[in-house]
Amino acid sequence: MDLRTRQRLDKLDRLADFLDESIRIPVIGYRIGYDALVGMIPGVGDIVGMVVSSYIVLQAARFRIPRATLLRMIANVAVEALIGAIPLLGDVFDATYKANLRNVRLLHSRLEEAETPAAEDKRYLVTLLLIPALLGVVILIAVVAAIVLLV
Repeated sequence: MDLRTRQRLDKLDRLADFLDESIRIPVIGYRIGYDALVGMIPGVGDIVGMVVSSYIVLQAARFRIPRATLLRMIANVAVEALIGAIPLLGDVFDATYKANLRNVRLLHSRLEEAETPAAEDKRYLVTLLLIPALLGVVILIAVVAAIVLLV
């Protein structure tokens, strides 16, 4: 790995750490980042967090990692933004999910691999798509069952 690549990775590592683990909570020792704090601002906090998190994904794309990995990184940001938008529960989720650290780890992992396809990324994406589909089927069955029982 050349010096310029190493410097770019170091910059992303520092940003992810700042966003996800830069503040130590006294007594319990758990670390949160500024992404979780900004996410507590109603309305704009999660949007700001999503925009900053998207910078990491954009920079990862410049490394020409597999599209499946980029989609997985986008999914991480989207999941954190969507669940993070739920009052209180979303704030706790933001502090624990740490999408930025996940994405930087994915980037490091893909850069360390030889030119092999990232099959685990594809499995992750398929699973991520199947969960809402299965939830939809369960809800549909419940609705049909409720209608049948009421009629």
